[in-house]
Amino acid sequence: MQPIGIVVIGRNEGNRLHQCLLSVLGEEITVVYVDSGSTDGSVTLARSLGVHVVELDLSIPFTAARARNAGFEYLLQIAPNIEFVQFIDGDCHVVEGWLERAHNELLAQDEVVVVCGRRREEFPNNSIYNLLCDIEWDTPVGEATACGGDAMMRVNALKHVGGFNPTLIAGEEPELCVRLRQAGGRILRIDAEMTLHDAQIIRLGQWWKRSLRNGHAYAEGSWLHGSSPERHWVRESQRIWFWGFLLPLIAIASAFSTHGLSLFLLLIAYGFLAYRVYGNTQQRGFKTREGISYALFCVLDKFPQLQGQIQFHLSRLLRRQRTLVEYKN
Repeated sequence: MQPIGIVVIGRNEGNRLHQCLLSVLGEEITVVYVDSGSTDGSVTLARSLGVHVVELDLSIPFTAARARNAGFEYLLQIAPNIEFVQFIDGDCHVVEGWLERAHNELLAQDEVVVVCGRRREEFPNNSIYNLLCDIEWDTPVGEATACGGDAMMRVNALKHVGGFNPTLIAGEEPELCVRLRQAGGRILRIDAEMTLHDAQIIRLGQWWKRSLRNGHAYAEGSWLHGSSPERHWVRESQRIWFWGFLLPLIAIASAFSTHGLSLFLLLIAYGFLAYRVYGNTQQRGFKTREGISYALFCVLDKFPQLQGQIQFHLSRLLRRQRTLVEYKN
């Protein structure tokens, strides 16, 4: 296998970072860890394993995109001939065999600029919220429109589009993929185990914040690229406003004149939405309990996502600095 580079980002990931780094260390692999102000000894740990470390300037707001760019730039300084880079979040670790599999896919298909596989939640039974993450990441195999935080990319393609957008607080990978595809590249999701992720979402409040962040990402993505031919995340944003705001507003406003019938019809509409999502999970092979849970939370998450949409547009109109929405302990 030709030399590849690894960029790991994290903050206060503790033992998860240890597992992550151990999973990518090897011959002809250059690993860069980018730390965003950890206080748990992450920097010392990384250096003890022989990993190159970049510590971000604390005076500039943190974003995952900024961290990935910093790691990528440093990687090119110390290993300028590397052709492929694997990005990975510090709360994940790479499955054995993934790096070689992804590397071979990029070698075999010159037009492919990003390769990703199956990210799984390591402890889906620890909470319903961890299970929801695992179902969410089970996306179709084949040509894709976007990747997540774990993916192997072609260095020249990433350089060509200027890397990640460092101002985004979420949704930076799909936004990057929009620009990569506009430049003629292809995103490929292959049928292979890629990473194990430790979400550690155990409370409803954590799930709410994560969904809020997703809503913010949809809003910002559609604001940046909604006028492009593919209308990036416009439809997703419209659904959030319809199900989270417009439909309940109409039902509540007409409740008196319809003697409560509109509220009953609202529940029917939400039930229909849940049933459609449930049917999709069944087609993907998930168990009945998993499908029901995912369907119910897909209805509920329209409300925190609406909150995220509103926050983005208010920040934009008021020209306020957007800050990270953190949901982990």
